[in-house]
Amino acid sequence: EAQLVESGGGSVQPGGSLRLSCEVSGFDFGDLAFGWFRQAPVEGRQGVSFISNGDGSTTYSDAVRGRFTVSSDKAKHTVYLQMNSLQVEDTDVYYCAARHGPGTVDHLMYDYWGEGTQVTASS
Repeated sequence: EAQLVESGGGSVQPGGSLRLSCEVSGFDFGDLAFGWFRQAPVEGRQGVSFISNGDGSTTYSDAVRGRFTVSSDKAKHTVYLQMNSLQVEDTDVYYCAARHGPGTVDHLMYDYWGEGTQVTASS
């Protein structure tokens, strides 16, 4: 059974850091692309960052570029999102998603989803 399990969320002060993990099982890990999304109250599910395990390419939204870094560890079957310089506006539930094929910002193109992990940046 295919599963994605996120962890690493929590509460930090603005300017702080968190590292999210997405542990993957039931897949051929190397064949997948992964996306990190967050659930905005009005805008809906928004793409944050993407990584394609096939060629290692990564993509970031304008809102997080330069502050967040996505990576994957094929030996551990885990995808990471390192979040630095967190801002109040980054507060949200973050989801890990997977698909066969290249990474894309379109959340509808992802077939597998985790349950999400809460990230809060607040003073």
